[in-house]
Amino acid sequence: MADIDNLTDDEKHLARLGYKQELSRTWSGFSNFAISFSIISILAGCFTTFGQGFNNGGPIAISWGWPIVSAFILIIGFTMSELVSAYPTSGGIYWWASKLGGPAAGFFTGWLNLIGLVAVTASVAYGCATFIDLTLSTLSDSFAEGYSLTRVFIIFLIVLALASLLNIFSGHLMAIINNVSVWWHVAGAAVIVLILIFVPDQHQSFSYVFTERFNNSGYSDGSTSSSLYWLMVIPFGLLLTQYTITGFDASAHLSEETSAASSAAAKGIWQSIFYSAIGGWILLLAFLFAVPNGADGLPDNAGVGGGGVAYIFVESLGNNLAGLVLLISAAGQFFCTTACMTSASRMTFAFSRDGAIPGSKTFARLSAAKVPANAVMLVAVVAAIITLPALIEVNIGTEESPLIVPTAFYAVVSVAVIGLYLAFLIPIWLRWKMGDAFEVGSWNNGAKYKWMNLVAVIEIVIISIYFILPFVPQGSPFSENFSPKYVNYAPVLTVGALIVLGVWWKVSAKNWFTGPKHTIDEAVIEAFDK
Repeated sequence: MADIDNLTDDEKHLARLGYKQELSRTWSGFSNFAISFSIISILAGCFTTFGQGFNNGGPIAISWGWPIVSAFILIIGFTMSELVSAYPTSGGIYWWASKLGGPAAGFFTGWLNLIGLVAVTASVAYGCATFIDLTLSTLSDSFAEGYSLTRVFIIFLIVLALASLLNIFSGHLMAIINNVSVWWHVAGAAVIVLILIFVPDQHQSFSYVFTERFNNSGYSDGSTSSSLYWLMVIPFGLLLTQYTITGFDASAHLSEETSAASSAAAKGIWQSIFYSAIGGWILLLAFLFAVPNGADGLPDNAGVGGGGVAYIFVESLGNNLAGLVLLISAAGQFFCTTACMTSASRMTFAFSRDGAIPGSKTFARLSAAKVPANAVMLVAVVAAIITLPALIEVNIGTEESPLIVPTAFYAVVSVAVIGLYLAFLIPIWLRWKMGDAFEVGSWNNGAKYKWMNLVAVIEIVIISIYFILPFVPQGSPFSENFSPKYVNYAPVLTVGALIVLGVWWKVSAKNWFTGPKHTIDEAVIEAFDK
């Protein structure tokens, strides 16, 4: 038992959970916080899905929707912080579900989490490519004239490739990059807010920002007073918040590489949500106040609805400053992409380590730099494949007044949100069912888990239902103007995946998948139990 005495506290905790220290534990608590903060990335979601909130409800869907939904997400974060404190492993969500609910719970949770992580990597990389293209188009008229979805997709593939190479090179390098990313996000967001405060010639009123509502969704004939507006259109707008503040489970997936993980990873989850919620709200309010007026002297809602944040920047700041703002965002989104790739590859590694993925031995293998390089490449390839429908152009406007909607992008976003949050739901629910028998870690919610976990489960169920609905009327099979290109294929991917997983489990997986496998001598585990 001399080997036990030589283990650090983190290694002892990991050994109790059945694993030996294989990954390099070089991440600080700040680095752990930084990766979740980078994946949440207010420079990504607030920019790429601004149009979703603006068109589905108007300013109120953003000014009021963001803080309200953020509060619910923070509750989800608190419940997950308690879980990671007790079980700080790279498997994270999947490991918790297996521990609390058995192999079946772990199997489905792991796959939902993996699907969500790959989808969020794809969506962030595509958003980054879009903003790189927007930046170059804003600064160069000739580049703007050559715009095409094919060009954006090529940039997307380059972004994925660069993020993969950085991840393969060194795990410690990724910790440094994420540390830099935090300050880029903080300083970049501050610069953008200051520019939007001092440069535009005019700003919108508080009344506009906090009470203006409209409906560009196509539902309910544009009504802003119907029940459909409040019960369907506004919730669609909340995709902006729910998508932006996600991926914070990265703190759990990197816990085996973090010092003092039981405390640091727990804080990394809830603090990344809290600070992102505050920073993101300030940033979004700056966008809304900077909405330009049209020729009639009224807010140009139609222009912003069609052009998104880029339209706001160009009209309010001019091309040069608009290009700077877009560049700050694009760089932030690249940081976010690399962090997403790190998180997704660690989950792939952990799930493969326990034999749940076809070709597990290959994807559980570490490179000489102690990085799951094969897992990184798998994530990149699958992310590229599921984003192929983004090559299809969808115009919900007219030929004279086109309104190009990246339906495929929003569908990938929905898959990310549904997959990740459903994966979160399972261990959160199981922990609630376990009650006071749950052995808490150094960071816990005390008796508050009794209502926190229930609120978290209800919120996740509600948003999952909304994000499988068609975003525009033409995407509904019951619409006379139905066309497949308008379909939100998130339910097809999500439900289809669950059906495949269910059949796989019944026919085969239940016979060989037993949950997390120990990689450390059983005698060592038994010594801790004595």
